[in-house]
Amino acid sequence: MPLLALVLSVFSLGFEQLVQWRYGAMGVIGLVLLTIGFKARNSTCIGIGAVVLVLLFSQPTT
Repeated sequence: MPLLALVLSVFSLGFEQLVQWRYGAMGVIGLVLLTIGFKARNSTCIGIGAVVLVLLFSQPTT
């Protein structure tokens, strides 16, 4: 179990760094809202975080 927790935390930190590098601070805010919403079972936080991420992901890249 400790190995699985370590692997999951490394993966989540790597994913957070990727989102921050690619989408900036708003990407991290959306990801944090989504994570907090899932942990707290708060549908408002989940919805806001998901909307922020969808809007960032749907922007055309240049």
